[in-house]
Amino acid sequence: MRGGDEPTDEHWLDPEIIRPYVVTRGRTQPAHGRFDLISMALAVGPPPGPDAGLDPEHLRILQLCREPKSVAEIAAYLDLPAGTIRVLLGDLFDRELVSAQEPRSEVDMHDMKMYRAVLDGLRSL
Repeated sequence: MRGGDEPTDEHWLDPEIIRPYVVTRGRTQPAHGRFDLISMALAVGPPPGPDAGLDPEHLRILQLCREPKSVAEIAAYLDLPAGTIRVLLGDLFDRELVSAQEPRSEVDMHDMKMYRAVLDGLRSL
């Protein structure tokens, strides 16, 4: 800006921020589920019809998720922030249009055979 010029709306509106905000209607968290970056989503059931009331981004996610995709992959394909994808996946999950598989935490792995196999593999290196 030059001295004395007043800022215009274009100085304050960043499309990289506005678009995701509009897509999620201002929501920053999914209603249900955590959806980590490595959580896998899979479209289930027949594709919804035009009267389903879904946004274009929802429909694109359903198309992508005909095969399992991670949140990170979906965000990359749609060029949207992962937080936006999490909210949209939450919408689809609530409508039972996608299934989601959260990553297993390390605490859930109690199989000592697996740990031994990993250690044996590391020792053989």
